[in-house]
Amino acid sequence: MSNDSQVSVKGEVAIMPSPSGSASSQEPPLSPSTTSKPPELPDELVQAGWSKCWSRRENRPYYFNRFTNQSLWEVPVLGQHDVISDPLGLNAASSDSGDSNGQRKRRISEEQGAGPNMDCGKPSPLIDFTPGAKPWNSAPEDKPTQPATPTTPSPLFVVVFSIYWDLDAQTNAVIREHPPANHLPPHPEIELQRAQLVTKLRQHYHELCHQREGIDPPRESFNRWLLERKVIDKGHDPLLPSDCEPVISPSMFREIMNDIPIRLSRIKYKEEARKLLFKYAEAAKKMIDSRNASPESRKVVKWNAEDTMSWLRRDHSASKEDYMDRLEHLRQQCGPHLTAVAKDSVEGICSKIYQLSAEYSRRMRQTHLSLLQDPPTEASASPQQSRLVYCYPVRLALPSPPLPRVELHFENDVSCLRFRGEMVKVNRGHFSKLELLYRYSCIDDPRFEKFLSRVWCLLKRYQVMFGSGANEGTGLQGALPVSVFEALIRQFGVSFECFASPLNCYFKQFGSAFPDTDGFFGSRGPFLSFCPVSGSFEANPPFCEELMDIMVTHFEALLEKSSEPLSFIVFVPEWRDPVTPALTRMEGSRFLRHQLNIPAFEHEYRSGSQHICKRDEMYYRAVHGTAVLFLQNDAGFAKWAPTPERLAELMAAYRPSPSRPATLSSPGPAPITPGDKDSTPKAADRTRRSQNWSAMVDVSSQRGDDSDFLWRRC
Repeated sequence: MSNDSQVSVKGEVAIMPSPSGSASSQEPPLSPSTTSKPPELPDELVQAGWSKCWSRRENRPYYFNRFTNQSLWEVPVLGQHDVISDPLGLNAASSDSGDSNGQRKRRISEEQGAGPNMDCGKPSPLIDFTPGAKPWNSAPEDKPTQPATPTTPSPLFVVVFSIYWDLDAQTNAVIREHPPANHLPPHPEIELQRAQLVTKLRQHYHELCHQREGIDPPRESFNRWLLERKVIDKGHDPLLPSDCEPVISPSMFREIMNDIPIRLSRIKYKEEARKLLFKYAEAAKKMIDSRNASPESRKVVKWNAEDTMSWLRRDHSASKEDYMDRLEHLRQQCGPHLTAVAKDSVEGICSKIYQLSAEYSRRMRQTHLSLLQDPPTEASASPQQSRLVYCYPVRLALPSPPLPRVELHFENDVSCLRFRGEMVKVNRGHFSKLELLYRYSCIDDPRFEKFLSRVWCLLKRYQVMFGSGANEGTGLQGALPVSVFEALIRQFGVSFECFASPLNCYFKQFGSAFPDTDGFFGSRGPFLSFCPVSGSFEANPPFCEELMDIMVTHFEALLEKSSEPLSFIVFVPEWRDPVTPALTRMEGSRFLRHQLNIPAFEHEYRSGSQHICKRDEMYYRAVHGTAVLFLQNDAGFAKWAPTPERLAELMAAYRPSPSRPATLSSPGPAPITPGDKDSTPKAADRTRRSQNWSAMVDVSSQRGDDSDFLWRRC
């Protein structure tokens, strides 16, 4: 790979002297400098899938599009028509005017007359080409473009990809320079072992729930347990918790308790309500008889259960609402007693899973250290740096060891990466995105020799974290629509995502959970350890109460400390009964400048599985309202004030696109109609703070599929 596609470390962390005097007199940090030559291909062509290759047979360069499999001898230009949607090329730009952005329409005679001896074999996109990279400080008008006439036939079918990111947006996030991180560099062998151990841990969790409580594990409760534990974990492993206090996870404990004695599902019909009420009464009576309960608890539960069964036998004319009210009453009467008898058992499940996780973490670290050529030593605490720089990707202090070979092949529009029989997949559009992020962010692999291995580690890490079930984990990676990001950029200067990943990020600068794997692709590390001095940020955290609460603490500390313009636009679910602590704290914060409440079903989100899902499954309607809160210090409010005009554009951008279907069942939440919302037991509203709130309104038992609600409370 040519040197002009790389940004030096010094350019990446351009520094300036420590500020002195007032904020108004402070000069902004210098943009990363570059002395590279102009790129060989414009950035628009690179993002569209074009790369420069070398034909060994013809001994000349040519250009290949990995999206369309099209090959050209001349430099391609944007504007070529799509032969499917525009077969006659009526909407294509004409080349008669000589415009460099146009491309001559091709006639059928040219399609048929192209020589059959062209070298159109697929090149390796990682070794045989040297695409140029746009310098960080180059202007759009500096991009070289050349009019060209294609001389090779276009394919009959063209695959069109939508772009869900803007990697050209430069950051305005300023931080204090910090030393490289001491994380162990990723390795496919370690990721494979981690995947096997996490799968084993999930199986243990499933078995413990069955053996001790006779229930299936609450859906995705293990994923949310990982999130909640990592908020307080001080261990070394990037995924498995190993040093947490308290040992008993409040998240996992609440979820399991909410499914005792049975899991409640959403009710649509009268007979379903009657059957669910009977099952709950029967399970409660059976549980209290089989546990070591106090006489008073046994008496209360058995009396209420038998009274409910007697009422069901004699009253056959009750409505669905009557059954739901009776179920709510039964839960109120029996719930505290059932919780008391199951408390020790559920705590034992949580404790056992944590102990196994800590043991697996120690085992993997020993194996990982044995693979490194230079094992890490105990580093002394480095003094706090005083120089201000624009934020830059995470750099690892330890050099990466030689990485094993990872195979790459394509199946239609899907990129498949295989290591030792374990295959991970990503669509070609996102594979190209990862390649661009790697080019912008990685400084230790100019020839892309470790690119495939690091992509495999990245994909495997997120696959393991969110599970392998259908639609599992997608709710923890949902993102804002592109139109909302565009409005945030134009109106509020947003250039940074606080909670994202290389797979779902919109900007090339973002915070993510795994600095060791994600840093090569632009991650600035976990945002809870990221301390910006100024900038405008978007925060759409995973909906875990513990994570959202500590997020608010971090935001308020940053806003209190900085006198530079600092703004956080936070998107959280509007849960009101009961309200979440994070939402209550933000609404009462002295830094709150404005709050928007977007009603349920009137806005949409982008799927967390966007890197692998189908195009018509990319968006889903939100089943809960969204609260948008603007937390800004005085300087941030003066610069990015939420004026009525700006808020109107943001609200307009949030409206669902009329070209997309109103509801999607996958990969987003199960579709709900407004008329069904009142069919959920009212007791569910009182217990929504439990992580398994969504189980109260799950319809998978009726539908027979694995769809689940994306908006669930942790």
